[in-house]
Amino acid sequence: MKIEFVDAASETAVLAVLVHEDRSLSQPARTYDEQTGGALMRAVNAGRFTGGKGQTLSVAAPQGLLAPQLLAVGAGPKDGFDELAAEAAAAQAFQAVKTSGAETLAIDVRDLSPVLAARAAFGARLGAYRFDKYLTKEKPEKKPSIATVQIVVSDAAAARAAYEPLSAIADAVVFSRDLVSEPANVLYPQEFARRCKELERLGLTVEVLGEAEMAELGMHMLLGVGQGSRRDSQLVVMRWNGAADPNAQPIAFVGKGVCFDTGGISIKPADGMEDMKWDMGGAAAVAGLMHALAGRKARANVVGILGLVENMPDGNAQRPGDVVASMSGQTVEIINTDAEGRLVLGDALWYCKQRFQPKFMIDLATLTGAMIIALGNDYAGVFSNDDAVANAILAAGAGEGENVWRMPLPAQYEKQIDSAIADMKNTGGRAGGSITAALFLQRFVDGTPWAHIDIAPTAWKKDSKTPTVPDGAAGWGVRLLNRLVADGFEG
Repeated sequence: MKIEFVDAASETAVLAVLVHEDRSLSQPARTYDEQTGGALMRAVNAGRFTGGKGQTLSVAAPQGLLAPQLLAVGAGPKDGFDELAAEAAAAQAFQAVKTSGAETLAIDVRDLSPVLAARAAFGARLGAYRFDKYLTKEKPEKKPSIATVQIVVSDAAAARAAYEPLSAIADAVVFSRDLVSEPANVLYPQEFARRCKELERLGLTVEVLGEAEMAELGMHMLLGVGQGSRRDSQLVVMRWNGAADPNAQPIAFVGKGVCFDTGGISIKPADGMEDMKWDMGGAAAVAGLMHALAGRKARANVVGILGLVENMPDGNAQRPGDVVASMSGQTVEIINTDAEGRLVLGDALWYCKQRFQPKFMIDLATLTGAMIIALGNDYAGVFSNDDAVANAILAAGAGEGENVWRMPLPAQYEKQIDSAIADMKNTGGRAGGSITAALFLQRFVDGTPWAHIDIAPTAWKKDSKTPTVPDGAAGWGVRLLNRLVADGFEG
């Protein structure tokens, strides 16, 4: 979809204007109301449209305008209208008319600052995402017709300049969503790694370690997860050196990339197993972050590590009761082969710490169903050994509308993952399942400031209530992590 910043809308465009709570018209809305002889306000007053967030109201072929449709978009309270509200309103406008048959949507925000206008464009871009590459018989009326979104502004050059870094972030979110949306027969570890390698065109340095290299490093936890698959496991190392000193200590992000998770020998129920193609959402978020940082030329040194595997149940698969050695030298008794993500992350975290000695590490993973039970579908859980890192995550999440909630790491739960025959077990049972998973990961950070974000609730949306996040892959985490880097670690 094309984004344009213009001084006036095309004559054939659907016109969208903002209406705030209590039916308070924005300045452009008042102008169009006057031009239509009060038609907009009459329509607003005739029903239950109040200007609340998420509401839209259409006036078809309004007299006095050439536009085929005038769309009122609820923008919520005028006093609280911020960047996220601008994004949501523009995305809601797109959702309302995307299959209308019109080809152009013009959102008139001439009374907003260039920054808010740019955010409106950003919201429309994110809201327009759809993964349709495998649809071959879709009816024409089901396909979005809007090909161009015009943002009508008072200073097009300033809005365009404000949108430039947002456009790079949008590209990265789309990249992440595409990764998560792909079926596992298309996106397996080697293909995921190949797509990451292609990002070297943006200036990233990308290395790919194969199974032989990981075996030499002693990464037998990660390799054990993938040994039942005919697809080779991969470790992708992505680097962006944008700081003034390219040798300055980096910050690091680690992503779980289980490209398909059957559960292994501890096989999952068949119902819903198709969703396990998105068990690589953490790795997709980290890859998307690196895409965003390179795309907007971030002034920071950042490392991204992706552990990419398939968890399959063939004759060579890892068994419950097996004992494996990690790269750290610690041993793990496998109790449940479906508790595989922590094995992948444990080796990836240790590798990251040993090689790069980062200021801190943050891992992202669709790690536990228990996190969905605890927090529902709109919050990711944050576990951390460092208050500063945790607080930075919470602040970035609030700023980008990606909700997070800090969870405890109580030492008394450690005994749940103690093993009689190894240094630890890979699961501590049902009670506190998300907590014991995080405690397992903490054993592989060796005192480095660290946080674990369990994105099981947020990586994939069904019946999304957020207009900038269509149903399916959310690309969750790209915006939060980018904001964290931008706000605290660019100088």
